[in-house]
Amino acid sequence: MKRHLQILLFLFLVLFACTNKSKKEKNLPLSSSEDSLSIYFSLANDVDLPFQYKQKYNQKAFDIVKSQKDDSIKKVNLFKIANRYFNMSDWKSFHDVSKLTLEISISSKDSVNIAKAYTYIGDYFQSQAISDSAFLNYFRAEKIYLETNDNFHLAKTYLTKADLQLIEGDFFESEITVFKALKILKDEKDGAMDIYDSYNLLGIIYNQREEYEKALEYHNKALITLDDKSLAEDLQLKATSLNNIGFVYLRMNNFSKAKEYFRRGLDQKDLFNGNPVLYAMLLDNLAFSKFKSKDLNGLPEQFYDALKIRDSLKQESGIILNKIHLSEYYAFKKDTLKAIQFSKQALNLSRSTSKIRNTLDALKQIAIVDPKNASKYSKEYIQLNDKMLKAERSMGEKFSRIEYETNEIKDQNSNLQEKNKTLIYVFSICTLIGLFFYVYKTQQAKNRELLFKQQQQIANEDIYNLMISQQNEIELTRIKEKKKVAQELHDGVLGRMFGVRISLDSLDKIDEAEAASKRKKYLAELKYIEEDIREISHDLNREKSELINNFVVILNKLFDSQKNTHSSKLETSFDSHIKWELVNNIVKINLYRIIQEALQNCNKYAEADTIKIEFKSEIDHLVLSIMDDGVGFNVKRTKNGIGLHNIEYRAAECKGTVTIKSAKGEGTLLVVKVPIDQKINLQKNDI
Repeated sequence: MKRHLQILLFLFLVLFACTNKSKKEKNLPLSSSEDSLSIYFSLANDVDLPFQYKQKYNQKAFDIVKSQKDDSIKKVNLFKIANRYFNMSDWKSFHDVSKLTLEISISSKDSVNIAKAYTYIGDYFQSQAISDSAFLNYFRAEKIYLETNDNFHLAKTYLTKADLQLIEGDFFESEITVFKALKILKDEKDGAMDIYDSYNLLGIIYNQREEYEKALEYHNKALITLDDKSLAEDLQLKATSLNNIGFVYLRMNNFSKAKEYFRRGLDQKDLFNGNPVLYAMLLDNLAFSKFKSKDLNGLPEQFYDALKIRDSLKQESGIILNKIHLSEYYAFKKDTLKAIQFSKQALNLSRSTSKIRNTLDALKQIAIVDPKNASKYSKEYIQLNDKMLKAERSMGEKFSRIEYETNEIKDQNSNLQEKNKTLIYVFSICTLIGLFFYVYKTQQAKNRELLFKQQQQIANEDIYNLMISQQNEIELTRIKEKKKVAQELHDGVLGRMFGVRISLDSLDKIDEAEAASKRKKYLAELKYIEEDIREISHDLNREKSELINNFVVILNKLFDSQKNTHSSKLETSFDSHIKWELVNNIVKINLYRIIQEALQNCNKYAEADTIKIEFKSEIDHLVLSIMDDGVGFNVKRTKNGIGLHNIEYRAAECKGTVTIKSAKGEGTLLVVKVPIDQKINLQKNDI
């Protein structure tokens, strides 16, 4: 039922003006422009005259008013002209006159008429279905009324805004705006009509939100308000409220109650002549309620009577709803041809209007009565419904931006002020608590950083001691080897050389033939001694290399431990051009710790089959690369990990940089570049 009942929403809006029908003079006296102006105004508002005549008389009045001086009387007359253009739906002229009135009011700094002109321009944009521009102008008027404490017009502006929010489906904000108006109107003496409008709007809002009990409550309050004798009876407000109450019961599927209220509405005095639109609506609603309750007495004639009135008045939304009801009726009567015929007529007419809801209701009905093409209509329905929801959401957001992007709105009562004070207190307390936690967390972070530095210092000392210990071991080995070499030279080489020298001296005492034979023997012995000396020299070179590369020895011990403990294959490479003895000990310590941390991360998380560690010498830089073929990780998400933080910290200690490249399933590459003296990059001289 909701699909086709929502279309009635816009028809519930209250009419705010009435006109008195009377015969007017057709021959205009020309004694004075004031007399002529009064007559032109009267004729432009005469409902018995054709449109073109009313427009001509209003233009004549406008020509007179334009020549008047810019004072309060001129602005009053301009508003009268605008009102008459509004009544005859000449929207362009209405907008032009309203804009001119606004400009004159702004130049004279007339706040009251500036606000009034803004409401007129808002009415123009609402008539053109440009809701955001309409809302902006109503909001501008609202701000002026707030500043000037004009509560009566402020309440009227609230109601106009609420009506616009309701049309755009922004029910929650519309409800809030109506209650703002009610708070003001309860203290106003002449606010009976506006209070009725407020209750009526609240009833419609709650009905749309399916809060039916609340809807009935406020529609009944509106009905009670009509007991005020100051309200004009010819507005047919009682019939409007009875229709609205019946409509709530209709949506509740309480058809007997719905029929009761629709009949009471139709029984109101002079309803057909006074408000034929409302009469047709009540008649159609009554017929539909009877149909839903299986009471077919007087049907479908009542549907056709309502449709005939709406056709004569060109009420497009009403005509569409009427034809949907007739389609449902004939579908119930198994007359499929007529059911499809009326639903197609409703659909074609709805597509020519700007109201998407009309088309949605027609599509839903035709999909039911024409199942062969149901999929096509359903697809169009889904697309249009999505479009409508997006448009409503977008319009609600525009309203919110217009209303809340300024700080010029002030609270209207002490209750709201107290709430704001409470919010300020709560916010202040939360801010203080947040500040306390921020200081606390900052101090914790500083303490952790200090503890981390202390731990790093201890670790550096351990590594330094390890290197010193390794150096001592190498030094003891070197001394031992020196003693061994000295002993070899003394006991082996020198002894043998001394023997050869003595033997060579003895050659002078023997004949030449025997001496030649022995000389060859002694030369061979000297050759053996030369080879022994060369071997000792090579041993000394190896010892020096070990002394120079003791850092490499320490790393190799770490690598051996890794290989013995974990299953991953470890490949290492050292650039032979690096002079490790020239590299600063601090750099060595930090590089050792970086490798240690990286291996630990590989062992814990990477699940790698192969790990490659490489030292390379570049111009002015020592480069450490650690690569694995493991599972990889998201560098952005893991950027703040402790392990990576430690690596970056140690690289920074050496004034170096860290680059990490990794992705899920693609392994990880860690590159550390440390600036060093250029001479470290030079190739070693042969020793």
